[in-house]
Amino acid sequence: MQKGTLEYEQALDAVIEILRSRARQGATPLSYGDLSGELARLGHHVPAHEGPMPYLLEDTSVRESPDGSLPLLSALVVLQDSRWPSGGFFKLARRAPYKRPGDNMLLWTREVEKLAEHYAGE
Repeated sequence: MQKGTLEYEQALDAVIEILRSRARQGATPLSYGDLSGELARLGHHVPAHEGPMPYLLEDTSVRESPDGSLPLLSALVVLQDSRWPSGGFFKLARRAPYKRPGDNMLLWTREVEKLAEHYAGE
């Protein structure tokens, strides 16, 4: 699956819908493996820890919040063992236009809380 192809765009749409649904249900995080399984059920082969997964997660947040004003949906995807986002999430959250402040714990906690608030009304 290559970025910019129809297959990638369809998988990206699926990731966005899965994470929006999680956000509407209280913003409960899910593991990379669980997200990969959800995508497989929808017909998208995206391994949990390789290939296009990191790009899909970054593009999900960029598409949903291009100017940085909305919470980052990719905050809901965590590593199975630690139950924390990967380092890629924190790099994204700290770069322009997002520039989220705070240490990792504070940044992530705030982002998940904002997701729950933002999607609660949908």
